[in-house]
Amino acid sequence: MTMNFESDAGFALQPIGTVGRRTGANGWVILTLLFAAAIGMRLLVAANSDVSWLLIAGERWLDGQRLYSDILETNPPMAVLVYVPGLLLARAVGLPAEVVIDGLVFAALALSLAASALILRRSTALSAEQRWPLAIAALLVLAVLPAQSFGQREHIAVIELMPVFAVLALRINHETPPRWGALMAGLGLGLALCFKPHFALAMMGVFAVVAARVRSLRTLCALETVVAAAVLAIYGTCTVLFFPEYFSEIWPLIRDIYSVGLPFHRMVMKPAVVLWALTLATTILLRRDSTVRPTLLLLFAGSFAFALVYLLQRKGWPYHSYPMMAFAWLGFGYAIGARESGRTSQSSWQSSWRGVGTSAAAAALFMVAIVWFNHVIDARFLQPAIARLGLAHPTILAISGNGGVAHPLTRAVGGVWASRQQSLLVASYDEYVRETETDPRRLALFESYLQRERSWMIDDFKRTNPTIVLVDRATGNWDQWLRASPELVRMLGGYRLFETVGNVDIYVRRAN
Repeated sequence: MTMNFESDAGFALQPIGTVGRRTGANGWVILTLLFAAAIGMRLLVAANSDVSWLLIAGERWLDGQRLYSDILETNPPMAVLVYVPGLLLARAVGLPAEVVIDGLVFAALALSLAASALILRRSTALSAEQRWPLAIAALLVLAVLPAQSFGQREHIAVIELMPVFAVLALRINHETPPRWGALMAGLGLGLALCFKPHFALAMMGVFAVVAARVRSLRTLCALETVVAAAVLAIYGTCTVLFFPEYFSEIWPLIRDIYSVGLPFHRMVMKPAVVLWALTLATTILLRRDSTVRPTLLLLFAGSFAFALVYLLQRKGWPYHSYPMMAFAWLGFGYAIGARESGRTSQSSWQSSWRGVGTSAAAAALFMVAIVWFNHVIDARFLQPAIARLGLAHPTILAISGNGGVAHPLTRAVGGVWASRQQSLLVASYDEYVRETETDPRRLALFESYLQRERSWMIDDFKRTNPTIVLVDRATGNWDQWLRASPELVRMLGGYRLFETVGNVDIYVRRAN
């Protein structure tokens, strides 16, 4: 069976107010309940490890430390700078930074969805019956689906990309977006691309699909792309001028170490790929015929483009898969609405879902996706033990290659992080590199990075004189890594083993 790509323009679009008061009221009730559920999830789900570390990095930068020399972070400056407004606001109002950041992310996603809805308000890209299903799907995708990845760079990037996808939905249906919408879309696009160069590759693919569909290269030079290019130019210039160490210190580390990743056959076996494929397959089965309408084609293009980015990054981490899953689920929401729009006026909302079976299958698939994004180490089990020490604002150091052991734990107990980096990044690649690398020169280079990282740990230990040292035996043999350094063993002699919880040894300075 072949798929046809036809225009969405055949839909008879009515203003939202005429769709039906009952449908509109029900839609707002559902959106309100989902928003409340998303806020509730923030109280139940552990804070994100990377976000917690980046908050520490941002605070240190605000206090005068230099990013990429005093603070070791492998991501471009935007990874830290995006949280700085929230940190400043938190200091001004006296609230925890985590609470303020969550509030700002919720505000951003509400603004993004509102702007996208206004851009599409009079468009034929969506029928009247598609608006509420897609709105509900969008809120689920942005507020509920991320789970533990809430506030991650990929999550924020998708929020920023929503307006540009709304603009492209107009363009792929041969419509002209409002000028303000194109400007806002370009700003969001530019900011999203500042996070990672990989995102630019994905969006180039999306714009190429739109240009091919409308058979015009002018889409590639539209207002939103010009604005995005200007944002990137300003950001790139500022990075060169104000963060030169990113190129001199961090780029060699990225090139030689961070580029190490999983082979393709292991990447495609990750749960994310299976969940993504099932979501796309379900969306295709929901269509009423073989037609893939332009708006659905756009969402598919976004999902496939970010799936390629996920595979290219070669890490397999859940949050890396969020964009491809997000646009796949948006496509699912669009397909649900498309089925409704093709039914007679006598058809009920329940019949459009083909009964309880379809609803249950979709809910089950979505819940599994949430579990995937919540699949991280949760070190909250260490908090009671550290609380029993009765230490105010302890300085904490962790011997671990997993950032989840010490973050968000350090901030949760009111502690001060002792290291210049989130975790032992280079050492975390040790076993994999030695198993897969055969080039003696590459192994020698890797060994030099290992020794430098070990010297950094020793320097941080001496400089901060931590109150608590966590030795991780839960995610790896990090006790052996520590014992391989006589200097670290000597310094740990000034500490006593207070307690072992979940194969994590908690050492406390003897003076305490």
